[in-house]
Amino acid sequence: MTDPRPIRRNPDVLTDTLAVAGKQLIDVGCGNGHLVRHLARHGAQVLGVECSPRQLAAAHAAARVADETIVEGVGQALPAADASADIVVFFNSLHHIPGEHMATALNEACRVLRADGVVYVAEPLAEGEFFALCRAVDDETQVRAAAQHAVLTHPCLRLAQTFDYLHPVVLADFAAFRERLVSANHEREARFAAHQAELSALFARSGQPVDDGRQFIQPMRVHLLHPLPPG
Repeated sequence: MTDPRPIRRNPDVLTDTLAVAGKQLIDVGCGNGHLVRHLARHGAQVLGVECSPRQLAAAHAAARVADETIVEGVGQALPAADASADIVVFFNSLHHIPGEHMATALNEACRVLRADGVVYVAEPLAEGEFFALCRAVDDETQVRAAAQHAVLTHPCLRLAQTFDYLHPVVLADFAAFRERLVSANHEREARFAAHQAELSALFARSGQPVDDGRQFIQPMRVHLLHPLPPG
């Protein structure tokens, strides 16, 4: 049975969904800055926040697009003033925040947003080819469910829209897959080494061959939320 969800690339979904030109935007857990640079190309004034030294080093090594800024920080203590942002993005990052701090991170999003601001949460679902490939190294079933629950039950946010799509993850080779996993979390290195033979075989037989390597589908869910008035 064909999956009815459209195949779309993550950065394009965001800029197709929200008008970002001229907006003050915070990307929480920005990783190597790929999305920050994409948003800057579309005219946003972007602050990227990242806690991983490895990812920060990669982000700072990349050529700047405009006047985007990437700083060290965490979602539960955003380095931004009250009511200073139009959009706060959690792209593939909320589930990386410890469960006991997810609500605090969403509180922080409400704090830094202007009254008419938007929270954009894009989270991978615990299904699909890419999830199956990664599961032996890091089974994120529970943390992904916790992120969905945190978004849908937060008392200071009003849900405006939810939609799903399929993101194609393209990896040049098995080494690129390893780098993608361990760069986000150094604790995965030992687990990757322990399961390397199994992962290599799974990588070779799953996904689809494409010109740039192999493609693995990852289902995504987006929530658009607005802060509720205080009181």
